[in-house]
Amino acid sequence: MEMEPMEIGHDQVVKKEDAKMSKYLKITLLLLNCAMLAIGTSGGPIVTKLYFLHGGKRIWFSSWLETAGWPIIILPLVALYLHRRHRSKGGGDSRETTRLFFITPFIFIASAVFGILTGLDDYLYAYGLDFLPASTSALVNATQLGFTALFAFFLVRQKFTAYSINSIFLLTLAAVVLAFHTNGDRAANETSRQYFMGFLMTIAASALYGLVLPMVELTYKKANQAITYTLVLEMQLVISIFGTLFCTIGMLVNKDFEAIPREARAYTLGEAKYYWVVAFNAIAWQCFFLGAIGVIFCGSSLLSAIIITSLLPITEILTVIFFNESFKVEKGMSLILSLWGFASYFYGELKASKKRNQHPEPENPHHHPPTSYV
Repeated sequence: MEMEPMEIGHDQVVKKEDAKMSKYLKITLLLLNCAMLAIGTSGGPIVTKLYFLHGGKRIWFSSWLETAGWPIIILPLVALYLHRRHRSKGGGDSRETTRLFFITPFIFIASAVFGILTGLDDYLYAYGLDFLPASTSALVNATQLGFTALFAFFLVRQKFTAYSINSIFLLTLAAVVLAFHTNGDRAANETSRQYFMGFLMTIAASALYGLVLPMVELTYKKANQAITYTLVLEMQLVISIFGTLFCTIGMLVNKDFEAIPREARAYTLGEAKYYWVVAFNAIAWQCFFLGAIGVIFCGSSLLSAIIITSLLPITEILTVIFFNESFKVEKGMSLILSLWGFASYFYGELKASKKRNQHPEPENPHHHPPTSYV
């Protein structure tokens, strides 16, 4: 009779410790994905613009590079598989108890569709960045936050607070402030038609990716299985492969594969640096896409879009460093507004988290939380 309460108390302690570990692991994953998103958001556009500025002219090839870094994902997937095998050794034959893949046909098909849409988005973005200055491109890309918020409201019933609305307003205002100096950044040899088409293509890319992010979140919610980070990696692998296949078709039609050696030899920075730029291009964009869907896994599609938008002024600063653009007062104001908007969102989330801890909601029987984040 006396042992029974002690056993119950022990189980409660174990569950509490497991929940605590899961919370810390989730925070670690969130920070890791935020770091990858920061690398991709700031580094991707810079390296892509570097490709175009010094002789790169193949838009389909540039689009292809944005998802072609998918083999990188295989490394953490193999490491996670070996980790699962090691943990399952105590339960019998590890080859029988350890699953190689977690992705289901539903998630595979959804990821394939996202991959094709991402390939199209890559082309639209690369086209726009070819003809727009880096600062103008950053301005137009900030509209993605508005598109994401709109689609998230309809697709995943995203709830908005005064803090999140204030954050969206400040981040959008920060992007508008950048518009005050974009005329001075316009290339002298660029026609009005090229500039206008670049503008439209970048708007279209922002709208399309603003749709893709909530669709990924919706897939997480509709999947009839636990969503773990391993599954997120598998989704990104499928997304990148299909995005690369989509752009490969464009490259074959446009004969880009034949033009790459000639383009490398004519590259103004040198042939060796051309291939370095190409390699870093693929790595930076893979960090962006993996970080984006990873943040959705740890938070939401709106959080992912807010982080992307808040990092745009950092891209502006990098254009000053690498492309000798002037750092006008508008860029400084934009940076301050972005940091303010970013802080506003997280302050609101911190208050909401404290409120949830004080008044926890009843568990939803149809919800499938991850049994393990890896």
